[in-house]
Amino acid sequence: MFVLGIDPGLTTTGYGVIGRFPALKPVVAGIIRTRVENPVAVRLKELYESLMILIEEHAPEVMAIEQVFTNLNRQTAIAVGRAAGVAILAAAQSGMTVFEYTPTAVKSAVTGDGAAGKQAVQKMVARRLNLKTAPQPADAADALAVAICHIQSLQVPAGAVR
Repeated sequence: MFVLGIDPGLTTTGYGVIGRFPALKPVVAGIIRTRVENPVAVRLKELYESLMILIEEHAPEVMAIEQVFTNLNRQTAIAVGRAAGVAILAAAQSGMTVFEYTPTAVKSAVTGDGAAGKQAVQKMVARRLNLKTAPQPADAADALAVAICHIQSLQVPAGAVR
C-alpha cells in the first residue's frame, strides 16, 4: 500500500509517499512551491498540475491530508483551505480515497504528544522511517507524518475505539 501524505499550503505544500511492506518505507518527499507574485488562480493551477504529476508517477492508493485548522490569520486559513481543496480534487480525479487528520491527531500518532513541536515531529518521522537525518523542509516532514498517521490508523484492531 502506498499513501500520499499532504501538508497543504498555497505557497508551500508538503508531500510524502510512504509504502508499507510491512515496515514503513519512504518513497519520496518534498515540497511544491508556488510564486507569491502570481495570481491565486495561477498558483492553484500550478499546485494541481504538480500534484497530478506526483500522483501519476507514484500511483498512491490513498491520500492522507492534514485538515485545515482555524488560524488566527483568516487570510492564511483561506489560502490553506484553497490548497487543500485542490489536493482533494486531484486525489478524487485520480480515484483515490481521501482521509483527513487534524494536526493534533497527526502529532499524537507520530510522537505520542498532540502538542509536539515541528522539531519533535521531524525527529520522530526520521526515526519511524529509519532515516539518518530529519526530512527537510518541515513541510515535507509534516506530509510524511500525515501518511504515517494514516497507516498507523489502519493498524487499530477491529472493534477498538479510535
